[in-house]
Amino acid sequence: MNPDPLSPERSWKGKFGDAFRGLKAGVRGQRSFLVHFAVAAAVILTAALLRVGLLEWCLLLLCIAGVLVAELFNSALESMAKAITHESYPHLGNSLDIGSAAVLVASLGAAVVGSIVFGHRLGRLLGWW
Repeated sequence: MNPDPLSPERSWKGKFGDAFRGLKAGVRGQRSFLVHFAVAAAVILTAALLRVGLLEWCLLLLCIAGVLVAELFNSALESMAKAITHESYPHLGNSLDIGSAAVLVASLGAAVVGSIVFGHRLGRLLGWW
């Protein structure tokens, strides 16, 4: 990480390097990411098999990105909490629980959107409507 991440002299290469290091740190050691990546791969495969349209692809990919972003923010909160203390504090625990809830809400929303997109596409392919 750059010693002064807010320095205006930082190059774009440095900024992107920091971002990719953050992505690596956020993904590394998080079993949740393996689950999210597996589900994302299944969604992409299913979308390709069902030949979803452009707007449907956009919705599905936006949902996948939203879940991964929520998981990264949650990982950042967990990392910061561990840097502060290993003791249990109610406010810190609440913050971590809220971060987990954000991932849950994003995942449930994505599941609803995926169900609507795939249900509609499947219904059209099977001649239900």
